[in-house]
Amino acid sequence: MDGAGKNADFYRGKSILISGGCGSVGRAIVDQLLDLDVKVVRIYDNNEYGLFEMQQKYADEDRLRFLVGDVRDKTRLAYALKTIDIVFHAAALKHVPLCEYNPFEAIKTNVIGTQNIIEASLEEEVEKFILISTDKAVNPVNTMGATKLLCEKLTVAANYYKGDAATMFSCVRFGNVLNSRGSVFQTFREQIQAGGPVTVTSDRMRRYVMSMSQAADLILKSASLARGGELFVLKMPVINVRDLAESMVEELAPRYNQDPKKIAVKIVGEREGEKTDEDLITEYEAKYTLDLGELLAIIPFAEANESYPDLKFDGGVDESLINTEKSRPISKAKIKKIIRDVLAEDIF
Repeated sequence: MDGAGKNADFYRGKSILISGGCGSVGRAIVDQLLDLDVKVVRIYDNNEYGLFEMQQKYADEDRLRFLVGDVRDKTRLAYALKTIDIVFHAAALKHVPLCEYNPFEAIKTNVIGTQNIIEASLEEEVEKFILISTDKAVNPVNTMGATKLLCEKLTVAANYYKGDAATMFSCVRFGNVLNSRGSVFQTFREQIQAGGPVTVTSDRMRRYVMSMSQAADLILKSASLARGGELFVLKMPVINVRDLAESMVEELAPRYNQDPKKIAVKIVGEREGEKTDEDLITEYEAKYTLDLGELLAIIPFAEANESYPDLKFDGGVDESLINTEKSRPISKAKIKKIIRDVLAEDIF
């Protein structure tokens, strides 16, 4: 996908706010938006040092604004959203074990924070609102996934809650974004650099994966396509996490002057709240899913969705897009190609 090429007309002259804009995905969105003729991009985050870093990085870019604020603070959000056309809501607590042991905080940020920014977007008459979600929201077994499922429900339902307001609310559902902060990719990378061992929770762990640039492209394209109520999903490959670990050892160890034969891959057991396999869409959602080529669009409440009056679903979605267990993981050769591509676009 090419976000800059395909979305230039849609984003021309637009004012955009990114909540959680100092995070991995937020930074990738900023980089792509700056290639477009946008009017202004407001980076909204409670990470003061992250904002300072970005301010230094983009010192010569006069279209950026750096706003200290928390999604828990609705009053601050209302000021931040003045004259904004498009909101990308990426702010969240996203680490599964931390959310398991801090559920009150996960609810305050992920659920209440999302409700706050939805309500503020309605009050400020934002044109489009895109929630950044995760495959862990599908059939969730942990606190983080459960809160993100509620975020999706709040966002989709806002299209019916809003009355005559013109704001369109849609979601983007991710798999694992390789090389995002705190991701397994970064963990393996650091362990290889230190000489190992590389720790994998289970031999059977499988995940859908995407690169940072794919994540940003998906977000930008989804906003241009959204009519309100969709959950957009990128068609992604499935990897076995042990295969990823072994491939990264073979690919990266020589770069760090390490002998790949001396770096062990160690199985350490599953973490609290972790699933062996992930779901990308539910079997129920599969019945209401449109195939848009590189993207899927799930249309909740399809029969009542006025944005799609002529919808006709064929009821069939490839089973590999429902659950990683039903998918064939890609080969190590393909994983190594992905590793090289991810390293080439390294933004940190």
